[in-house]
Amino acid sequence: MNRESKMSHLKFGGAILAGFAMVGFATAAQATQGVSDNEVVFGMHTALSGPAATWGTGAAAGVRMRFDEVNEAGGIHGRKLKLIVEDHQYQVPRAIQAGNKLINRDKIFAMLGALGTPMNNAVLKQQLAKKIPNLFPFTSARSMVDEPSELKFIAASTYYDQSRAGVKYFIDMGKKKICSLYQDTDFGHEARDAARDQTKAQGLEVIAEAAYTPRNTDYVPAITKLRGAGCEVVAMGSIIKDTIIPVATAKKMGWKDVVFVGNIASYDHFTAAAKGGVTEGYYAVTGFEFAYADQGTDVMKAWVKRFTEKNGKPPFAAAQLGYNSADIVVAALQKAGKNLTTESLLNALESMEAHGSLFGGSIYSFSKTKHQGTDKSTLAQVKNGRWVTIKSTIGY
Repeated sequence: MNRESKMSHLKFGGAILAGFAMVGFATAAQATQGVSDNEVVFGMHTALSGPAATWGTGAAAGVRMRFDEVNEAGGIHGRKLKLIVEDHQYQVPRAIQAGNKLINRDKIFAMLGALGTPMNNAVLKQQLAKKIPNLFPFTSARSMVDEPSELKFIAASTYYDQSRAGVKYFIDMGKKKICSLYQDTDFGHEARDAARDQTKAQGLEVIAEAAYTPRNTDYVPAITKLRGAGCEVVAMGSIIKDTIIPVATAKKMGWKDVVFVGNIASYDHFTAAAKGGVTEGYYAVTGFEFAYADQGTDVMKAWVKRFTEKNGKPPFAAAQLGYNSADIVVAALQKAGKNLTTESLLNALESMEAHGSLFGGSIYSFSKTKHQGTDKSTLAQVKNGRWVTIKSTIGY
């Protein structure tokens, strides 16, 4: 075979190998649900209406903003990011319907930012059976990580982590009489258990507890009980309305020499800006710093401006969390490479170290045995109707 023939043969063979490589890439992409040559599809079941609509609409807006930034810059490895959002109105039956649609009809690659502990738990059985990752749900419940799965990831500290960190902070500050006020639900029990466990760890005990139903509106008996016990710190297992009313009740009754401290569920604009300043002085342990147009770092201020221009209104906590979760996903997709599969995404997440947030607070790291980005938290307080960071990082 002469030199020209050899070269032709090599070129032909190379073309065949290149063709096989391209076919292999296309086949891998087609074999992974929700991944095509030009698109990656994510799903979110959340509350766009109903009692938790503020959180659901904010979360969706935050994720869309980060995805839009990526898409406007050309996507990731040639693929645009698509988000399909279904409204479950914060109802479990609707969440099951929404999850079924996203998984089986829309053929999503991963679930991102799904809202609510019972809603996530209701959808997860089918979702995990289909090998659909559950990424950074909008719940800080321990159940999101306490039942390990290669497909489950959360970013920030849990309600339990946050409540323990808050109790420890105030015990270390010299407070000894610790109490708790909590919803008589799985959510509220995390705060209750955290107060019990942290006081025990520091040689103390909870001196009084008061539970209430989520529909409760009269907190006079509970506040009377806790005040009578001489509580110095009340660890709250509450969300928004059930934070504002009992704190306001305590002030109305003249009980002012007490610290009320909750977790991320109460870390919301509506809590801080409650009418009449009734939540002034209230503390929350959270996973990030609240962003305002005229407060915080220049990067945070610029982000608030961009969000407001895009959405016609300023962001609240949920939008920040949504954006932050999407940003971690974007970093993982970049790291996963062009041949995107569920396995390559999981490997990318599990090798992620020291991923910072635009909104300050903790640094996120994951591994094969650690699917929670951090167990550290941030302590904030309501001052003049706004959240002000007291300490960027606390733990227990």
